Amino acid sequence: MKTKVLGKEANKSNISGKSLLDIIPRKSKNIKQGIDIWNVYDFMFKDNKEVPHLKVLEIIISSNSKFIVESKSMKLYLNSFYDVVFDNKPEILKKIKNDLKSLINDDVRLRFLDKFAVEPININLNQSNIKTIKGGKIIKFNGFRSICPVTSQPDFANIYIYSSDSLSRDWLLNYLTSFKDHGDFHEQCIESIFNNILTSFDPKHLEVAGRFQRRGGIDINPVRGTHKKFLFENFREFNQ
Repeated sequence: MKTKVLGKEANKSNISGKSLLDIIPRKSKNIKQGIDIWNVYDFMFKDNKEVPHLKVLEIIISSNSKFIVESKSMKLYLNSFYDVVFDNKPEILKKIKNDLKSLINDDVRLRFLDKFAVEPININLNQSNIKTIKGGKIIKFNGFRSICPVTSQPDFANIYIYSSDSLSRDWLLNYLTSFKDHGDFHEQCIESIFNNILTSFDPKHLEVAGRFQRRGGIDINPVRGTHKKFLFENFREFNQ
């Protein structure tokens, strides 16, 4: 895909503000419920006394939005606030919300975070020898790898799966490992996992969450499920 600033020197670009953002059409298929949780660890702005503040910003975008935002462009856009003065935090959130909404054609939720939720109790797929994992448990796969289709660089994640019905350990392990050289965005990877588990095992209640490692101070964490109320909150394996 063509991008406005990716691969170009920032000081040679005359693009700024909302114009920095690149959008990509979604490829969502048969997804009943879903959100993308963005954690921005290095968000800086100035208060009305021109004192800088560094905060963690959470952005939640519905999987029903017409577009997703390319992550490098989101980083450049959010980094542009480092020297901007705001009277209060709601003013900042409103500005970002309006900019994103106008591009993705859907609602956006934002807040500043003081801490993440605690990682749920789980069965580690990498260590378990259970051939058939009974329903009602949360399964964790540690060591997911895929390839970014824009930069061709690897992305790494932990994958969390809740299924109301039993799942095969060997099937899951082989399937999730098969993504190691697969080129796709975080959102599409999680949707593929969700759809293939749903097709193969037909559970009544299924939820899949990707907890991707941060790149450039941002991590993207898609959640896809069969139910409107999500089990997986915005948690991290390492909660510092």
